[in-house]
Amino acid sequence: MRTTERLILRPFQDTDLDAWADLNSDPEVMRYIGGPLTRAESDREAAGINQQWEADRFGFLAIERASDGVFLGAGGLSREAWYPDTLEVGWRLSRSAWGHGYATEAAAHWLAYGFTELELPRINSVTDTPNERSIAVMRRLGMTFDHTADLTFAGETFNATVYSITAEAFRMM
Repeated sequence: MRTTERLILRPFQDTDLDAWADLNSDPEVMRYIGGPLTRAESDREAAGINQQWEADRFGFLAIERASDGVFLGAGGLSREAWYPDTLEVGWRLSRSAWGHGYATEAAAHWLAYGFTELELPRINSVTDTPNERSIAVMRRLGMTFDHTADLTFAGETFNATVYSITAEAFRMM
């Protein structure tokens, strides 16, 4: 378990699965990440997230609001096929958690973790180009525009915008 000022970042628990499935079935939440998931897909994803964290000490973790224990979503560092040599910071929060700074707070923690504990030289963040909300989070994190590229996810090609930050730039913030 890891903590920030307002959040608890931890492996998924069985009590999270209903809220995780609700979040993953919301077309607006999933708009830029492949579309809604079924309950079975959502449960498999949570199990895989926990397995990856246990094996690699990086991956997504559940995000819980510390003040009341409400499950907000997940976030962390992942290794994606399109840039296998650079970890990617990402987040997925329920709509009710949008606009409160939770994504930025959790992602800032993961950047610090990546640069200090994992000693990474660079971290990317990738989103579908029209996803202005995620691009705004990337900018708030001090990440800078890197490039755009056509990437494939779940058999669908999309135009991605990639932001990045180096360990050196992070330390200077």
